[in-house]
Amino acid sequence: VQPVESGGGSVQSGGSLRLPCVTLGYDPDSLCMGWFRHAPGKEREGVASTDYLGRTHYANSMDGRFTVSRDNAKATMYLQMNNLKPEDTAMYYCAAVRRSTIACSLSLRSDSYNYWGSGTQVTVSA
Repeated sequence: VQPVESGGGSVQSGGSLRLPCVTLGYDPDSLCMGWFRHAPGKEREGVASTDYLGRTHYANSMDGRFTVSRDNAKATMYLQMNNLKPEDTAMYYCAAVRRSTIACSLSLRSDSYNYWGSGTQVTVSA
């Protein structure tokens, strides 16, 4: 499984971006997936997770501004980010793990995932 992120860029505060993550070569129904971000000088943090049933889980710090979704037919997960703030500036990573039980744990711990994309940069200016 090789997740591939895209959609990053530079926006002004209050703007929006949508990040797609494609996972080709594997049955999407068998993958638990998540979004993480890593800002300079900070630890990597979980942003949101989702499973093949469409269940989602978000970090409290996202304040309802981010929405994660999946289109299994396209093997693609999305992160819609609205009302972006300068503190959202980071490298955003897509992660995946093969589902070992009926349900995904929807974990936001990075050690719960073993397939990672190379990241896409999001920069928000004031």
